[in-house]
Amino acid sequence: MSGDGRRLLIISPVRNEAAHLERVARAIEAQTRPPDRWILIDDGSDDGTPALLDRLADRMPCVRVLATPPHFTADAGDRHAVAAAPRAFNRALATVDWREYTHIGKLDGDIELPPDYFERLLAEFDADPALGIGGGVLEEPDGSGGWSLAHAAPHHVRGALKLYRRECFDAIGGVRERLGWDGIDQTYARMHGYATRSFATLVARHHRPLGSADGAMRGMLRRGEVHYVLGFSFGWVLLRTVRDATTRPYLVRGGAFLWGYVRAALQRTPRVDDKAYRRFMRHDERQRLLGALWPPAAKASGGGGR
Repeated sequence: MSGDGRRLLIISPVRNEAAHLERVARAIEAQTRPPDRWILIDDGSDDGTPALLDRLADRMPCVRVLATPPHFTADAGDRHAVAAAPRAFNRALATVDWREYTHIGKLDGDIELPPDYFERLLAEFDADPALGIGGGVLEEPDGSGGWSLAHAAPHHVRGALKLYRRECFDAIGGVRERLGWDGIDQTYARMHGYATRSFATLVARHHRPLGSADGAMRGMLRRGEVHYVLGFSFGWVLLRTVRDATTRPYLVRGGAFLWGYVRAALQRTPRVDDKAYRRFMRHDERQRLLGALWPPAAKASGGGGR
């Protein structure tokens, strides 16, 4: 247990991560401020993950290994659509008294952290009492042997490596077991007056690109579906489609994103059923559009002429 007055709980839902998990564990062992408890919950792996987890539990005092019941989510097809990760996360969370911890985090089994990640992230929480959800940014394989940063809005913290202040986690009701959970939680956090932020100086390596576990095309379609579930307007999605169409794979990426949104609308996929949430999303959309069209610097200078 750390003597700094903070207690850090990290939960990692894993399935078939034998190719990455040892690297992830070494990064945890190298942390200048390691977690007080790291719970790894296996969700039906059929590779070498379970044996590797047992070895990690033997060598790392902070590790606790759990497993979901048979067929918990492993046979459900699209694991994102059935919220496999948040379901496993909540199952692990229920085995501890999370209110004994000051910070609760989720870390995927393919994320390699820099050695000072938790030390620096906790310092950000200390510096800003309003920070409710924080995390780093991800770099992913670029297909040519190098790494490139994955784009994300500054207020969006990836579900793969997010950390909650306990009070914020409690206020928003924890992690929801549904598609789009990592967008829903930060919206509710902001509705409760908390800040959410991804820190560009905290760069972690994602050894399996976002949305690729079930196939790249399915991941692109799912992004559109998630935007529908979260309550983004069609106009906003069209703007995102144009932007996505200019990144590789050209046109295909934007088209798949748009079709995912439209298909979800046609299928009447359930959205967040909360009027206050929808009002907040519309207001936030307008503010972000105004910020993009008329940045603060332009406002301060009178808009640069019209």
